[in-house]
Amino acid sequence: MPDTHPNEQRLNELEIKASFAEDLLDQLNLTIYRQQQQIDRLIAEVSQLRQQIPEGGGAAVRSLRDELPPHY
Repeated sequence: MPDTHPNEQRLNELEIKASFAEDLLDQLNLTIYRQQQQIDRLIAEVSQLRQQIPEGGGAAVRSLRDELPPHY
């Protein structure tokens, strides 16, 4: 049976490739999960920072006359 050996070898190679693909998929899923956690934390942080901004629209308007020239 000369066809059995090449078919078995091909099947083994396909199983190895499938195993690597499954491992890669698991790694990518974990990466996406961690990124989503980070996004959620950043959204919460931005929300908290927005609540800290005064109702007047942020920092008070400053006149350019109050600014020191760059050579000071």
